[in-house]
Amino acid sequence: MDVVPGVDRLRTEHGPLFAVIGVFDGLHQGHIYLLDHLVRDARARGAHPCVITFDHHPDEVLTGSAPPLLLHPDERIARLADAGVDVTVVQHFDDAVRHTTYDDFLATIRGRADLAGLLMTPDAAFGYERAGTPEAVRALGDREGFDVVVVDPLEIDGAAVRSSDIRAAIARGDLAGAERLLGRPVTLQGEARDGEVTFDWPMALPPNGEYRVRIDGRPVIARIDGTSVRVAESPSQGVVQVEFVS
Repeated sequence: MDVVPGVDRLRTEHGPLFAVIGVFDGLHQGHIYLLDHLVRDARARGAHPCVITFDHHPDEVLTGSAPPLLLHPDERIARLADAGVDVTVVQHFDDAVRHTTYDDFLATIRGRADLAGLLMTPDAAFGYERAGTPEAVRALGDREGFDVVVVDPLEIDGAAVRSSDIRAAIARGDLAGAERLLGRPVTLQGEARDGEVTFDWPMALPPNGEYRVRIDGRPVIARIDGTSVRVAESPSQGVVQVEFVS
C-alpha cells in the first residue's frame, strides 16, 4: 500500500482512484463493511481503492478538542493495508483545509490523479461547512465524469456502528459492548517500560481499576491509572499491544 502525505502529493500513477474520505478511527465493523464495498467497487472500475484520512482528528481544529483514539495511527495504516486498500492519503487537517470547499478539495485530487469515483454514506459530508453531501458530490461527478456510490452504514442491534458509541462503551467499562462493535477485543498500542505502558496519543481507556489484559499475547493483570496501564511485571519492553479481556 502506498501512503501519501496529503492529496497534493498524489501522482498520476496512483490513479485511477476510487476513494472514501473519513477518520477511520478504530477500524470497527462498520469501517470494515465500508472498506469491503470500497475494494469491490474500485475493482469493478479498474481503479485503486483509496482511503483519504487525516493526521489528527478534525475535531481538534473544528471544536478545539478531539476525542481519544481507538487505534494508534500506525496501526490504522496497517489495518487499512490488510483490508485491501491500495492508497492511503494522510491529509494534514488545519484551518486551511477546514475552509477548503468540497469541489476545490476534489479538484486538487483530480489535478494529480484520475478520480474514478467516491464512496459515501447517506449522512457523509466533507469540505467547508460540510457542503459536500452525497447529492452535491454526485451532481459534481455527473458534470466532471466520476461516480458517486452511496451505501447505507452497517447496523448492529438496530443502530449504525459509530466510533463515538465505542468510545462511550469503553469509558463506562463495557468492554464486551465495545468488542461487539469493533469486531475484535479492545487493543491499544503503547510503549512498555518498567512495568508501565504509556501512549504517545490520547487513547480511549476504560475507567481506573484492575483489568485482565494480554500484552503481546501474554496474560497479566493490569491497572489503569489515569492515562497509562501499569503491570506488576511487564512481559515485554518497547512497543506492545495491550489487549483487554472482556
